[in-house]
Amino acid sequence: MDSNEENRSDSKMPVKKEYIPLGTTIHEEQPFVYVLSSKFRTECCDFCFKKWAQLSKCSACKYVYYCGKACQKQGWMVHKYECHNLKKIAPRILPDAARMLFRIHKKTQTGGAACKTCYTKGQYRMWKDLMSHYPELKKDARRMEHLSSLYAVLTEFFQEELGPNFVEMMELYGRMCINSFNICNQELQSLGTGIYLGASIFDHSCHPNALAIFEGTTLIIRTLYALPEVDLSKIRISYIDVLASTEERQKELLDAYYFLCDCPKCLLAEDRTELFGAQCQNTACKSAVCCEKAKCDKCGKELTQKFINEFRSVVELTENHLATMKDMTCLDVCKICLKKHKGVLYKHHLRHIKTLDLAFEASIDLGKFDDALQYGLELAECYEKRYPTIHPLTGLLHLKLAKLLMNERKVRECVRHLRQASDILKVTHSSTSSLYKTEVFPLIQQCKLMNGIKRT
Repeated sequence: MDSNEENRSDSKMPVKKEYIPLGTTIHEEQPFVYVLSSKFRTECCDFCFKKWAQLSKCSACKYVYYCGKACQKQGWMVHKYECHNLKKIAPRILPDAARMLFRIHKKTQTGGAACKTCYTKGQYRMWKDLMSHYPELKKDARRMEHLSSLYAVLTEFFQEELGPNFVEMMELYGRMCINSFNICNQELQSLGTGIYLGASIFDHSCHPNALAIFEGTTLIIRTLYALPEVDLSKIRISYIDVLASTEERQKELLDAYYFLCDCPKCLLAEDRTELFGAQCQNTACKSAVCCEKAKCDKCGKELTQKFINEFRSVVELTENHLATMKDMTCLDVCKICLKKHKGVLYKHHLRHIKTLDLAFEASIDLGKFDDALQYGLELAECYEKRYPTIHPLTGLLHLKLAKLLMNERKVRECVRHLRQASDILKVTHSSTSSLYKTEVFPLIQQCKLMNGIKRT
């Protein structure tokens, strides 16, 4: 073969396409404006959001807390505009949304309107680029009522200062509602709210290819799948928890963001029988059954009217309790619901999963670790069914299960869940994240010491 033939032969060989690996950080950003939730103001630093045992009050307003002088000094650049007014209204607590609006107004009036946040080289966003959805907002009675109450609070809060008029406040409020991110800790507990100008370009999908995670108040966008290139116009994150039916997700998106999702997950027909069905009464089958059909498609077992009535009663009871437990979970109520679910609701029924989730977290909070382990193991099966393979909540659940199993010295089972947690959290959070370094890695080391494991 001559050299020309050799070259021609090589040119026909397929070229391996390079991909951006999953777990790649493609965007990182500091907030334009942010506010710590008032319920955490005595537990977390108002500037960095880190939780500390010892915090110091602002000596002037005695409303906000800081972890040290460095954060207090940096936080003063924003806090100085509100400090005097917070002191004046004490001991009343300013609503979080009102404090956020005040900070947005002050930011935009003191040079913030000219701030540019780049999301690619040469491309940036400013405050004026954010959508306010003004026409939709005017027709939204719920939000207009909320805005009116906030405006009344802020009129008093501004006191002698000249604040924005109602129309101007509507513009600020609309942009805030549509473009805010919940700032979460590494365990996805919401600590506050922030606006990130650059990250506002990322659209929603119920089947996202990236996710937003936080280190303190720094927003980080990481890929969930290997991508052929970093085209930010094709990056999708989820604005909501996707553990819901298509109808429920669409309603939440329409109510909160004024749009309907057209992602593949929303366009694909879903199995509502598995999402909302009863359990087949044939003990050898136990499949999901649609109560409207009153007959199992798999084994042909028919449901009695008595059972259908019981099923509907249990669903109604559960939905009522879930609605009342949004702010405070009662473990005893969860236990009552779960007992009634047994043999009635299908094991992957959405209301059953939500109740299990609440029971699991409540059991951990109350130190009832045996109950937590039982609920957590059942919940893990549900999560793997309902969430994508790589999802931060699934990773965190496996991490908590690993801790519970280590507590019982069940090292082999602990290692199995720890491996799953590690594989997921390396993608969603990264192995350099504070969560991985302070929670996952020490547990790996503990397993090695207890079981002689060479590699986890």
